Amino acid sequence: MGRAEERRARQRGGRRAAPGRRRSSRAANRPGGIRRFFTWKKILGTFLGLCLLGIGSFIVLYLVVDVPKGNPAAQRQSNVYKLSDGSMLARDGEINREIVDLAKVPEPVQKTFVAAENKSFYQDSGVDLKGTARGLLNTVMGRGKQGGSTITQQYVKNYYLSQEQTVTRKLKEVVISLKVDRQLSKDDILAGYINTSYYGRGAYGIQAAAQAYYRVDAEDLSVEQGAYLAALLQAPSQYDWAVASDTSKTLVKNRWNYVLDNMVEEEWLDSAERASMEFPVPEEPKGAPGMEGQKGYLVALANRQLEDRLMAEEGITRSEAAAQVEGQGWTITLNIDPKKQAALEKAVKSELTSKLDPKERDVDADVQAGAVSVDPRTGKVVALYGGRDYFKHYLSNATRRDYQPASTFKPVILAAAFEEGAETQDGDPITASTVYDGDSRRPAEDNGTAVGFAPPNEDDVDYGDISVQTAMNKSVNSVFAQMGIDVGMQTVMDTAEKLGMDTEDMQAVPAQTLGSMGASPLEMAGIYATLANHGKQVTPTILKSAEKQGRTVQIPDPIGDQVISRNAADGVTSVLTGVVDDGTARRSVRENPMRDGQQVAGKTGTSDNNKSAWFTGFTPNLVTSVGLFGEDDKAPHPQVPMYEAAGEDRINGGGFPAQIWAAYTFGVMTEVTDFDLDTDQGAAVEPTWTPTQSESPSQSPSQSPSEEPTTQAPTTRAPTTQPPTQTPTTQPPTTQPPTSTPTTTPPVEETTEAPLDPGGPGPQQ
Repeated sequence: MGRAEERRARQRGGRRAAPGRRRSSRAANRPGGIRRFFTWKKILGTFLGLCLLGIGSFIVLYLVVDVPKGNPAAQRQSNVYKLSDGSMLARDGEINREIVDLAKVPEPVQKTFVAAENKSFYQDSGVDLKGTARGLLNTVMGRGKQGGSTITQQYVKNYYLSQEQTVTRKLKEVVISLKVDRQLSKDDILAGYINTSYYGRGAYGIQAAAQAYYRVDAEDLSVEQGAYLAALLQAPSQYDWAVASDTSKTLVKNRWNYVLDNMVEEEWLDSAERASMEFPVPEEPKGAPGMEGQKGYLVALANRQLEDRLMAEEGITRSEAAAQVEGQGWTITLNIDPKKQAALEKAVKSELTSKLDPKERDVDADVQAGAVSVDPRTGKVVALYGGRDYFKHYLSNATRRDYQPASTFKPVILAAAFEEGAETQDGDPITASTVYDGDSRRPAEDNGTAVGFAPPNEDDVDYGDISVQTAMNKSVNSVFAQMGIDVGMQTVMDTAEKLGMDTEDMQAVPAQTLGSMGASPLEMAGIYATLANHGKQVTPTILKSAEKQGRTVQIPDPIGDQVISRNAADGVTSVLTGVVDDGTARRSVRENPMRDGQQVAGKTGTSDNNKSAWFTGFTPNLVTSVGLFGEDDKAPHPQVPMYEAAGEDRINGGGFPAQIWAAYTFGVMTEVTDFDLDTDQGAAVEPTWTPTQSESPSQSPSQSPSEEPTTQAPTTRAPTTQPPTQTPTTQPPTTQPPTSTPTTTPPVEETTEAPLDPGGPGPQQ
């Protein structure tokens, strides 16, 4: 090897050695384990790669997705409604829509929709990227849509796509919205939006809405009216003034003010003119063709419950659900039994409406009836009466919640007492035999301190010491006011919620013991059905099935969990048999010749100033709640008393409501049945007890009886001409013959009249 080659060899060897030392140095400082995979360079690179992939995918999507031909009127189909036996109930009519040119809509009215939905409409590109991203995330997470759509996006959804909430549909909405914004003028988009939106009352488009709510053409709408229609789009069924609750009326007024204030902010409306504007109350609604009689009420509840299911399944809003239901080609089958439905309508006519004569008595025009009948074993709504006619009275009396249920709420208080094992102020367990001071206007106490609540009994009657059973029979307000405090009002309201009452906006105050909240016949039927079903919750359901183009909506089981114990539920049922046999419903129910020995439990109710009267009762197989409501026949239809209606001094729950209940229930009864009760108290299993007048009155709000009751229990079957061979109870018969004649003391009906409760609102005046 020459020197040159030797030098090259040494150089090669040196180069090999030096890198070896450098590698050793780097190895000592190199991050180990998982850190080598998450350097900031790799994270940034991955992020940029995903962004480029997303942008690329969107570009491809933009190129692939075309603007489809929109024709929502042609896509809409009539819904078909069937009864439980498959027979046809109704088919909704043609879609109520008339397209109008934007030029025919006053410009300030046009601006109300922009102010309500999308103030940046005239400047944006048709898409709210931030809102859309939020909507996509909510869809992926299963939360449904939560705002963010521009007017262009809503128009695209209405006219080109569907209301379904999927990632694919949302992406298509974005792409088509961008293209539509480039292809059409803002005026064309706004015209399409206001002409395709659903406004409630079966009205699609601004022309149909203007007629439905204000009986004018779109070109004659005022700014105030336009602002209401624009506000309405957020929740058409909830914000319809004719059927809105007090809360919903407040919400839509706030929304109306929001629209007008935005117009002032955008300089589309003069502030002085805005200050002088008053809320434009809409006209009375009119029923849709083909929905006469009770059909419209049945269809309305079926639609509402279908909307509930779509909202639960898809996480969409009420207005979006309504748009998916109205005119979308559904075949909807109801649980309504045609024979029971006919029988209920017949009972209302024979026992009430045939006796009302508005020409002779003005008040007769103000009496409204509502009723719901439920099978407690299945939860099916088998019959419903919503009012005199869907065309004449749009609001369903079966589902309205603006009248007091009055003393029909008392069983809820007793259920809470039984369930919680509550005690009186003296530390005695609350049972059917527990004695309370039943004097009228007796101040209710909590641990010896008056709570400022002293409700009167009906006709200001003082009962002295009285058992819980007799207090329920005679519906003694002072007893249940004290019992509510003994149990705890929050516990009472929690029990009411478990049984099926909507208590979201209710305060847990003593005044609620009088049933001073609002409730519907549907709601009360559900509460009593849960009692009849031994404490398993019953959610009354009119919807049997709903199908459309191969899609079937899952209807949950109306029978839910055990919400109160069977012993508590059955104890209340047992006590309620006494109301029928020895209380306020005796004349109308016990003595009805059609009863044929059928066991019955129930409760009457008459609200403050005779504005409502109720009877909610049940047999083992059928629960029916009947309510009568005093409503001024003339708009705006305030609540009014029913004194002198049908020639009666006062409309009590034990009168017309109980008579309707008995005529219907005993008319559809196919067999006589007995309650299967797991309880050791109440009128069905032990005698009621009322102290004799020789006994001294209690000095405390409540006390236990000092000895066993000796008075014979009222029979749980109707009296007959032949003496019964045995006492129909779960206990062995006594040696005494059962009482077969009513007491000489007439039943006393109750009201919820009471002094204002300092802890909350008093009864309606």
